[in-house]
Order: sequence, then structure tokens, then C-alpha cells
Amino acid sequence: MQQLINKKNRDLVSKHVCFLLLFFVPFNRMAGQQPEHAVIVLDSTVRYQVIGHFGASDAWAGQFAGGWPAAKKNTIADWLFSTDTLLNGNPKGIGLSMWRYNLGAGSAEQGAKSGIPDEWRRAALTLGQDPKLAAQNWFLQAAKQRGVQQFLAFYNSPPIQFTRNGKAYAPKGRSNIDSSKYQDFADYTVAAINHLERASGIKIDYLSPVNEPQWDWSDGTQEGCPYTNAEISALTKTFSKTFQENQLNTQLVITEAGQHTYLLHDGDKPGKGNQVNAFFDPASPQFVGDLTNVSRTIASHSYFTTSPLDTALLLRKAVQRRISDINNLAFWQSEYCILGDNAGEIRGEQKDLGMNAALYLAKVVYQDLVAANASAWDWWTALSAYDYKDGLVYIQKSEKDGAYSDSKMLWAMGNYSLFLRPGMQRISATVNNTDLCVSAFRSDKGKQVIVIVNPTKQAKAIAIKQQTTALPKGTLLRTYTTNETGNLHKNIAAADELKVPAEAVVSFIID
Repeated sequence: MQQLINKKNRDLVSKHVCFLLLFFVPFNRMAGQQPEHAVIVLDSTVRYQVIGHFGASDAWAGQFAGGWPAAKKNTIADWLFSTDTLLNGNPKGIGLSMWRYNLGAGSAEQGAKSGIPDEWRRAALTLGQDPKLAAQNWFLQAAKQRGVQQFLAFYNSPPIQFTRNGKAYAPKGRSNIDSSKYQDFADYTVAAINHLERASGIKIDYLSPVNEPQWDWSDGTQEGCPYTNAEISALTKTFSKTFQENQLNTQLVITEAGQHTYLLHDGDKPGKGNQVNAFFDPASPQFVGDLTNVSRTIASHSYFTTSPLDTALLLRKAVQRRISDINNLAFWQSEYCILGDNAGEIRGEQKDLGMNAALYLAKVVYQDLVAANASAWDWWTALSAYDYKDGLVYIQKSEKDGAYSDSKMLWAMGNYSLFLRPGMQRISATVNNTDLCVSAFRSDKGKQVIVIVNPTKQAKAIAIKQQTTALPKGTLLRTYTTNETGNLHKNIAAADELKVPAEAVVSFIID
């Protein structure tokens, strides 16, 4: 997310990619009058990225909700992580395959002196004694118990004992940690990860030491720290060497860019953009791509680049092209919630438990998977206590107990996360109807999953072809529909009677 950023930092797409409008027609979408039937043509011989995971983070409400009564927090954990089925055949949860764990900087221990007024946006030191750590760690264990196998730890700020100002937010425009403290930061992180792994029995697969380095993080709304590319490179090299010396196998993930444009160019942040080339081009002075414990992924956030749809697709195609120039480099969309005004399409303010926000979320996932070839897609905060479109589950702002509710955004994300399991691969899917957002995937055993987003107020009849051959009439597909009346509602449909309801997200399964 993670703070509301000044308007000058909210440009949807840089002028450097807008020229592509003249040359690029969004794939999977064809212009013209809409046909009576939408015909979806699958071609499993044309393959793209392999799916790594779908995830969300525990910041910040997990440190409170994990201490709630067992029945409530177990229901929340089931919604987020479970792949089980209810007696009616509907899924119990959305089966997240990655959990992102917030390594706090210590603002929680500082209390009001932290300069962060909202207690729910402070975070505790992982090696500290704050009682909220037990609640946060409850969700870590709950994820593992329900089958999550990938875990990432991330920092918003270095721990306060290493920062320039002794706070978890930064002096304006300047990194809050001096290079003389990089080694201390790395040593602390090794100890923190080892502590987590010993206490929980859970391996931390990845670490993101830097988050949204382009923003100033100076207003005290939460923990945060800016960095230049040169600073990220130096910090990464220190972490890499320290992890190796301590035989820690955790992989480093960079850069968690504040928005996708910074992967391509500096824009309004000199020395903080063009990050694909900066870190993974051997000719760059900031190159770290040869370090064995730096993950061959580059991570970025979808904020402020999601509307209008055609422009959003252009930017993501430009990202995909830049990343494809680097051997064996993958792209993760590693954090998103609905922020800003999105070209007037939807605003981030005021929570929305219904389909309007859910359809928008589903279209953003489509953008990143199909245009940017994202192999991973992560929502920002799994639990929210705010009147904002930033949560999958919403809870009352109460430390011990309170009301809670699911949202249609939760279940719409589940149309992807529950069925697109790690190791599945995206395949070609074209459609002759521009109203629909269609993506398709295949497992190594031949199962196919088609996810269709229909944001219109009209139901759409569809036909599915495998290349030029229509599915036989007797073929039965499982369908899972999220709309105003159902959450991943299961049905069985014949191949010649397929429909996508109005304002719905549907997953079609061909076994």
C-alpha cells in the first residue's frame, strides 16, 4: 500500500510507455460488435509463466486478531488458507499459497513516542518481548496447519536501533539507515529469521528487506524507509554475504517497487527507478543478479497503474518485455489493494464488501497475469480494521474480541488463488468478446482452469474450444461463481450450456 502518497507520485502511467498505444492491441480482446456467444479458444501448446503463489500479508491487524477467541480467528484463517470443501461442495476458503510476515521495526515498543499515532500501524521487533507477537505468530502457524508451504518475511523499515533518527519512519527524502549499519541490520535479520524458524518450525523461504523505496515515508502514518538503487544494491550485497556466512538459505527478493513504472524508468524519482536494468543487467553498477541467494524475481506493486484497462495493459506489456530481456528473471506483483481514484472508476476510500470492488480486484489480477506474465500475485493486508478497500477480511478495531466479516474481494481472489496452484502454467486463451477478461492455465496432469471476469450487467453465453475443436457436448465442467448471491458457488455445467452471470467472476475446471 502503504500510505496515501502525494498526488505527484500517483501518475497512472509514464509518458515513456504511452507511445505503445499506437502499436499494441491488447491480447485476448478483439474489437467490434459483441457476438451472441463468446467463443474462448484455448491452445495449451502456447505456454507462458509458471505460477509460483498467491498470497497476502499479516500487517497490521494480525497482531491483534491472532489473540481473539479461537472460534473467530479459526474462521478467519479458514477463509484465507483452507483448500477444504464444505458439505454443500463449496470451498471453505481461498487457499492462499503464500503468507507474508511483517518483521517489525520496533515502533510498537516505543508506543506514542514512536511518532506513529495509530497503534494498529505500529509493529513489534521480532526479537522483542511485545505480547502482540504471539498473536501475529498464531496466523503464521494457522497458515502452515492449513497447507500453506511458502513464507516470506518483509521489512517496512530497518529496526529502530539501526535508524538515523531512532524512529521507524524516515527524515524526508533520505534513507533512514546509514551504510555503517547495514551489517548490524543483516546480523539482526539472521537472528530474527532463525528465531522464527526455531519457534514455529516454519522455514522462511524469502526475505524482502526493502519496501516501496521510492516514497519518502516521512509523515509517520506507518513504518517505512526510502532507498536509492545504489543503497539497495549495497544493502543486498551485505545481506547476501551475511546469509551465506550463516548458512541461511532464505532467498532475497527485490525491489518491491512502489508502482510498476519504476521498473522501467526513474520518472520523478531520480536514482530510484529503471530497476529491472539497475539490478539485473550485468553492465549496471548496481548489478546483484549474480548473487546466488538473490531470487531470480523482481517484485513490484500495482498501485496507481490499474485504470483505464487498456492503458494498464500497455504498461504491463512493457514490463513483460523489459523483464523478458533478462534470462530466467520472473515478475511478482507482490502487493496491491485499491488506492487512489483510478481514473474515476473506483476510489480507495470506504470499504466495499460487495461485487463492485471484487470485480475491480479480479480485473487487476487479470492485468498482471496476462499482460505482465506475473508468476505471483499478492494482496496487501489480509485483515483490515479500516474504512478502506484494503482488506480481504474486515475486523472491528478491537484488541481482544470484535465483529468480523468476509468480503466479495476475498472470494473473487479465491477464483484465482484456490484453483491456480503453484506449478500450473498459463496457456493461450483468446476471446471474441471485449467485455470479458479471460485467462487460462494448465497443470502438468492436464487439468485446465479458465477464469472469466464479467463486469457487465448482462449474462454471457460462452463456448470453449481446444484450438479449433469445440468441447464435446457431453463434457461436464465444474464451475465456481462469485457474485452477489454466491461465494465460489459450485455447480456442474455441460459444455454446450456454459454461461457467465452478470457481474461475476467464474472459474471453469476441465479435468
